[in-house]
Amino acid sequence: MKPKIFIDGEHGTTGLQIRARMAGRSDVELLSIPEAERRNAAMREDLLNGADIAILCLPDDASREAVAMVAGNNRVRIIDTSTAHRVAPDWAYGFAEMDKAQPAKIRDARHVSNPGCYPTGAISVIRPLRQAGILPDGYPVTVNAVSGYTGGGKQMIAQIEDENHADRISAPHFLYGLPLKHKHVPEMKMHGLLERAPIFAPSVGKFPQGMIVQVPLYLDDLAAGATLESIHAALAEHYAGQSIVEVVPLAESAKLARIDATELAGKDSMKLFVFGAPGGAHVNLVALLDNLGKGASGAAVQNMDLMLSA
Repeated sequence: MKPKIFIDGEHGTTGLQIRARMAGRSDVELLSIPEAERRNAAMREDLLNGADIAILCLPDDASREAVAMVAGNNRVRIIDTSTAHRVAPDWAYGFAEMDKAQPAKIRDARHVSNPGCYPTGAISVIRPLRQAGILPDGYPVTVNAVSGYTGGGKQMIAQIEDENHADRISAPHFLYGLPLKHKHVPEMKMHGLLERAPIFAPSVGKFPQGMIVQVPLYLDDLAAGATLESIHAALAEHYAGQSIVEVVPLAESAKLARIDATELAGKDSMKLFVFGAPGGAHVNLVALLDNLGKGASGAAVQNMDLMLSA
């Protein structure tokens, strides 16, 4: 019998992308709720409890409500794409490449929290350096990032694409999260193994999908002897054998004059770069991904496949 998958919130941006990725698959059975019934609690509860894996593409409160609906049903497993459970100790964090043990944790978990798009990029370059002892305790980490506007969901998509929207956004690029209290910061701190919360400066560009996350570092403030080469080597070792995360060779990175935030749009992979002058005082760690790919829907399908492999 095929495993049954229910996408709760399938008509939203993330849910639609998950459905698109699963459209040609014959190894699972997709349960579906008509858009007109998406607020029908009884129907949702029946579908949730009839699934082998439920993928929640909902706001935080609605995700908590959905989890409560299946609390007594140990057969149902959950992938939550909201921020509701990303720092919960009893939920597996759904970034499979984050650690060598992470795929098994995801495979065996009943509850998996899908990472945020910005944290995926930030954690991808921060955590390996923490584990390698290169990034010391207390280092004042800053994370600067730009995302495609689909990361803001249907509301932001309408604000940018609908010329008649009452709160139209016409700027080609804008900052937000200005008070520096973004909801992704606890996630970055916890899974980045940081003692201090990073300063996170997010922004949005007028392109639908894509993302660049930057973490600049002072070499003199890292572990003794840290260099451009040793930092790149730590990342390359951490992701050795991975098919989704690529650490771009230093020689290739040195030839680049620019990076296009949309390069990986529509893909579920991620590229990591280490930039800096040989013998220089600084490095800039850069993650390139699709905010709806490895940053959301692609990661959810990857986690689902790991869970189905149990």
